[in-house]
Amino acid sequence: MKIQTKITLVVIPILIFTLGISGILSYFFATSGITRIAYSFLNYKVNDLKKAASSQWALLVNNDYQNNPEMVRAAKNAVTSYAISIMESSTESIFAFDRNQSIQMETNPLSFTEADKIFFKSLYEKKPTGLQQMTIAGSERVAMGFYFEPFDWYVMVTELRSTFYQDVEKITFQSLIVLVCSLALALILVFVVTRLLTKPLKKVIFSMREIISTSDLSQRVAVEFQDETGELAHTFNLMVQELEKAYYNIKKYAFEAVLAQKRESKIRNIFQKYVPQELIDQLLGESPERLLIGDNRVLAILFSDIRGFTTISEKMPPDELVNTLNRYFSVMVDIIFNHKGIIDKYIGDAIMAFFGAPVKHEDDALQSVYAGIEMTEKISIFNEGQRKMGKPEFKIGVGINYGIVTVGNIGTPKKMDYTVIGDMVNFASRLEGLTKYFHQELLISESLHIKIKGILPCRELGKVQVKGKTTGIKIFTTKRELTPLEKEAWEIHNETMSLYYKGEFEKAIEGFKKVLAVLPDDYAAKHLIERCQENIKERPENWTGVEKMETK
Repeated sequence: MKIQTKITLVVIPILIFTLGISGILSYFFATSGITRIAYSFLNYKVNDLKKAASSQWALLVNNDYQNNPEMVRAAKNAVTSYAISIMESSTESIFAFDRNQSIQMETNPLSFTEADKIFFKSLYEKKPTGLQQMTIAGSERVAMGFYFEPFDWYVMVTELRSTFYQDVEKITFQSLIVLVCSLALALILVFVVTRLLTKPLKKVIFSMREIISTSDLSQRVAVEFQDETGELAHTFNLMVQELEKAYYNIKKYAFEAVLAQKRESKIRNIFQKYVPQELIDQLLGESPERLLIGDNRVLAILFSDIRGFTTISEKMPPDELVNTLNRYFSVMVDIIFNHKGIIDKYIGDAIMAFFGAPVKHEDDALQSVYAGIEMTEKISIFNEGQRKMGKPEFKIGVGINYGIVTVGNIGTPKKMDYTVIGDMVNFASRLEGLTKYFHQELLISESLHIKIKGILPCRELGKVQVKGKTTGIKIFTTKRELTPLEKEAWEIHNETMSLYYKGEFEKAIEGFKKVLAVLPDDYAAKHLIERCQENIKERPENWTGVEKMETK
């Protein structure tokens, strides 16, 4: 057997095996990667649509519209609009049906048959969530779905199978072409190379015999490296070039994934300028979906306001007014932050803050009161600066409540605020308004008094029934510490309040006069004496001590 034949029989199987394995591996990795990316993208759409539907339902629930047919219909229309906006191709179809196989949402109308409706019934009963391949409306489709209980919808995101796997089929075809062409080229090259290899072999044998016979170590074998090694390098480069084409798409998607991560990191850094860092760390670290979900928590809510600010603003130029207000906010905001509070919003010259979210602390209630006390203390220092600059002084009122509120992100995807809402928030605002009526810088609710009782001195001012309430709520004022005279007067006052609530007005007047004997200018005692005298003149029926407040 000739050497050419032997080399051919040895090299050809090796080349076929090598190219075949390389082609199969390249095809496997490419198709696997693209299929995984296509699946992830389809799954992302499903999750994104589920979030949009959940967000719409949360808005209905938070605003108590879940039983309003018109509002529910509007929410369903919003989900349908969002589904249309995330469609990427004309062959894609997103639709939803209910337990009766009735189509409730459809972005790209399909001609469903009775067989399809029977299939829909099976889907509704099983409610599968993974990737599925099916024949509906006369075409093979790839789909993923989920069940959305509030609307009683089973939602499906579908795509034609040919469109979904078009990149995979393209790579399959290209890989086969590359493999066939490579094998054909390899056969030609083997035939040519084996013929060329026989010629230099004679020179090699001749040179070796010369060295053996003459022992001349200076003999060199003339080897024609350029042509043969060049052909091998050229063949190898062709193979690598074809393989690189197969891997190009995978590298492209990997690169886009890295860019997406960087964009997310950039957005996160921008987001931190508007939302507290601990909120981002807690919610994004656990589950991004929680950003759209409200949560009921027990918080302390603080409202503060500048007394007569409208009159002050009319006497100051706009630039001076803004600078003064900014200096005031700077002092007050630092106090709130130092006591673990969060600024919810600025309402003109008013500040709304809360304590206990997004991160709960054991002493949130106490810290809120300390913040309110410090705000009333620091306003004196702020006013010293105002007097030195010849500018008007500020007088403030602070109201703090403690109770269950709804906290979370409220708004739209374009503009959201992390805020608190609920009846407890409204009462905190009304407490701040009552500081004018009771001539107190700071008022706290009965629920907050329970949390700080025994830690800070408190003075009960009465029971009030604010607008929107049917029962009376006790309100208190507090200070960091009392002078000996204040301590004596507050003790007498708190003891006398029980007489006031019992309707023993004559005895209550005696008690409040004792308070005035210690603190002659005490407004709270004077006010309650007046109330007792009015009640003596006209004895109220079913007296409970509640003072109805018709306004704020």
